[in-house]
Order: sequence, then structure tokens, then C-alpha cells
Amino acid sequence: MSNGFETLAIHAGQDPDPTTGAVVTPIYATSTYKQDGVGGLRGGYEYSRSANPTRTALEEALAAVEGGTRGLAFASGLAAEDTLLRAVCKPQDHVIIPNDAYGGTYRLFAKVNERWDLHFDPVPLGDLDAVASAMTQKTKIVWVETPTNPLLGVNDIAALAQLAHDNGSLLVVDNTFASPYLQQPLALGADVVVHSTTKYIGGHSDVIGGALITADRALGDELAYHQNAIGAVAGPFDAWLTLRGLKTLGVRMDRHCDNAERVVDLLLAHPKVTEVLYPGLPDHPGHETAAKQMRRFGGMVSFRVAGGVEQALQVCDRTELFTLGESLGGVESLIEHPGRMTHASVAGSPLEVPDDLVRLSVGIETVDDLLADLSRALG
Repeated sequence: MSNGFETLAIHAGQDPDPTTGAVVTPIYATSTYKQDGVGGLRGGYEYSRSANPTRTALEEALAAVEGGTRGLAFASGLAAEDTLLRAVCKPQDHVIIPNDAYGGTYRLFAKVNERWDLHFDPVPLGDLDAVASAMTQKTKIVWVETPTNPLLGVNDIAALAQLAHDNGSLLVVDNTFASPYLQQPLALGADVVVHSTTKYIGGHSDVIGGALITADRALGDELAYHQNAIGAVAGPFDAWLTLRGLKTLGVRMDRHCDNAERVVDLLLAHPKVTEVLYPGLPDHPGHETAAKQMRRFGGMVSFRVAGGVEQALQVCDRTELFTLGESLGGVESLIEHPGRMTHASVAGSPLEVPDDLVRLSVGIETVDDLLADLSRALG
């Protein structure tokens, strides 16, 4: 099979059904399977927590588009993250996370796993000296988001992989914002890729899911063992919806990027916008790194407004096409106030975000309509 991205997204793990010839992977809505004698599994299936053919198709497709050896599909992105931590870490181990990490990831470390005696430090990952200084012999993982949520910071995956590996640590990259179409962390040295497949991979705001993809087969097998033992797997219908979304990821991402670039131009020219955060801007501090490791710069845009929090809230309330809502990566455009919505869990912490910040997930609507909507909202 060709290794072109769109070809893999449509065909990897998705051969026509051998019984009927159906070209779309069926939804195997079953919990258990007839075995060929005691201990004799038919096709490797015994119970759908352990494996399900619809989920297998998704996992093989995800591994293919990320260039990995093993893919695992979960009930949510946070379920994937938690399974990874429990498989790799033990009490008193240490993890380095971004100092502008996703609020849900921070909550998982600070409110859940810290009680399990897993230690972590938020570190500016763009400062490689700071990362090196934060590492200890107990550092098991360097956890990377790039671009970050919601400040759209960019981190050098290859450089961080070298630092992590020199310390005997794993490099884990949350690739949700970029998607596998725009960025390939495993090819840059990462050990594990994390996704909230709810976002760009699913792409239609109709399914919750997560994924882990590994470069190393043995690590993938270890994670699969823990996935089965812990149990937060993707159901067959969720796997089917996610697989359907993956097929069009490439064409959707191109449109997301096209529209985001036009939105950025509008915001840069608007007198009420004080700062635009987008890796495609030449003056973005991570622009050169983004240009090196990404195909394009993505569909996420954040900006700050004059007038502080009240003005930011008014902009969020005034849009019509940009729907006020959490999440991102769907075909429809969304707007939110991170400080009071997706990142409320980091209020008062070192990861607290500015209260005048607005985050956009730029969809694939007619771009002139989106520009008119934002212009009205900004006033």
C-alpha cells in the first residue's frame, strides 16, 4: 500500500469485509465471541474489552497515520493519559509537564495522580536548559504539547526527545492540536503520541475518544495490557465514528488552516485586539520550530483583547457562527474563554491563563461569513 497520508487514513486496517465485501468497517456491536474450543480464540477475539474488530481497525489506522507500531483507542483522551501514566510510572516517580499545559492534563496530575505520590513540575519547555535542570533520576516522562492549549506555544520535539532519552526518560507528545496530518512526533524522536480523538481526528463533535500510539512495539504491548486491565476502551460505535472522521482528516485540516490564516489577518488589523497567538506568524517565538516540524500551522487561534476580561466575555457572547462552547477541532467554529471554561482548573496555579484571552477553533465554514461574525463581535 502507498504510504500517502490520505491513502493510509482511508485504507489502513480497513480492508473490505471478507464475508460481505462491505467497503466500510462494520460496527461489531458484541461483547463476546464464540471460541474454537477452550482457550482457542477465533481471530484473536474473546471479549470486547480486550479487543473488538471495529476498534482494531481504528487502532491500526491511527498507528499507520502516525508512523507508529501500535495504536490503542480509548474512551477519552484523559483515559488514554491516565492509562499511560499508570503503565509507565510508579509512586515517587517524576514527570515534567508544560507550564502552559491543557487544564484537564494539569488536573489529572495535580488533583488525581499527586495523591498517588506521582510528582510533577511545570516547566517552560521552550527553555531546554530549564528542562535539563528539572530532570532527576526519577523523571520517567517529559510530557509535551505542541502547539499548546490555549497559548499556542511551540516546542522542539526532536531537541526534547534527545534530552529525555539522554536522561533515560520517555518523550510523550500530545499531538491533538496539530493532528497527525500536520505533525509526526514519532518521526522526530517521540516515544508515545497522545490524542484526544474527540477533536480533529473525529472532526464532527459527535464522539468522545482518545488514543495512544507508540514507536516501540514492546511499549505498545505493555500499554495494551494496562488498557485491558484498566478498561477505559472505546466502544465499537465510538470507534466507527472516529474512523469515519479520520478518513477526511487531511482535506479538513487544509481548510481549517486556510480559514485560520484569514482569521489571523483580520485579528491583526483590529484595533481592539492587543495580541494574536498563532504559530504561523513570523514574530511568534516558536515560528521557526513550527515551520520545521509542522506541515502547516493549524486551525487554532488565540487572541487577547483591550478592555480585559469583560471585553473578552462580551466577544464570546456576541458571536453567532462561532458557537460558544468547549472542545475544538470540529467542522463548526467554536469560541471560548479559557480562563472560565476549559482552563478553569488551573486558576490560581502557575498555569493560570490571562483573563483577557479568547480561544478560537476555526471551522471549515465559508471564511467570509466567519470574518463578518468576528468583526461584529469585536465591534
